[in-house]
Amino acid sequence: MPKLGMEPIRRAALIDATIAEIGAAGSLDVTVSQIAKRAGMSSGLAHHYFGGKDDILLAAMRRIMADYAREVLGRLAAARTPEDRLAAIVVGSFAPSNFRADAVSAWLNFYVLALSSDDARRLHRIYAGRLRSNLRHALRPLVGDLASDLANRTAELIDGVYLNQGLSAAEPNSTAAAATVMASLKVALEAQAR
Repeated sequence: MPKLGMEPIRRAALIDATIAEIGAAGSLDVTVSQIAKRAGMSSGLAHHYFGGKDDILLAAMRRIMADYAREVLGRLAAARTPEDRLAAIVVGSFAPSNFRADAVSAWLNFYVLALSSDDARRLHRIYAGRLRSNLRHALRPLVGDLASDLANRTAELIDGVYLNQGLSAAEPNSTAAAATVMASLKVALEAQAR
């Protein structure tokens, strides 16, 4: 069995440390030195692996988004009906592995970074596009031509629940967050059925 080199281990440690530091600070006002110290290495080594702070932040968000995608896709694989697909997307969006205080803080600060960074803006566009596409696919059999509008509103509600959580001192509650979005979808779907 091939031996895992130190680079992937150190990169993963720096990514974990970045998420933890952003969560602790509640902002992007963290230094590479703080991140490296939390990861148990020198800031020079952190710069060696990632270049600069923005590169580490983007790598952390790619990890969070990969975890997010894994949760949603895992649930979508078991979905059999459009309603199941909707629930899979919403529940996956608030999975405990991703809807936790440090990750929520990272999401919110990533949105701020996307205002000034082309790379972050591009990464955000990919995430937002996939979320809306998945929602449209699930909604189309239920509401036809209104799927795009309802998908956009649902995606905005998901982001809004993250924002609200980021501003709250309470621990994230995955079940309550998913229930909030599902209740809104239920009202919208019932209104279309009339």
